[in-house]
Amino acid sequence: MRAAWAALLVGLWVGWPDTAEAARPRHQFTGVVNLNEASASQLDLLPGIGEKAAQRIIQHREKRRFQRVEELVRVKGFGKKKFLKLKPHLALDGPTTLRVEQVLMPADGKEVVATNN
Repeated sequence: MRAAWAALLVGLWVGWPDTAEAARPRHQFTGVVNLNEASASQLDLLPGIGEKAAQRIIQHREKRRFQRVEELVRVKGFGKKKFLKLKPHLALDGPTTLRVEQVLMPADGKEVVATNN
């Protein structure tokens, strides 16, 4: 009886593979954010960036505009690791075009790619 309860509790804690959703949502980011012109809400769209981090970016650029995207590491809270994650989505000129879309990922973690052969 104890084994049955333990199995039930472990199943609830870990989750039953068949009862979980067939696919789990994840976010896909496309486009770029102009570090020198973007609003706080536009900066907030970047992965891992919240309201406070967006405000720190704005405060930094009010003192000195970004000349290179790598200068983002000078802003408090932005290290090399976070910068490398954000780099594909950063720009210094042009419009902010970042879009966040929700994409369904299969439960096994492998994306399904359809091809026409």
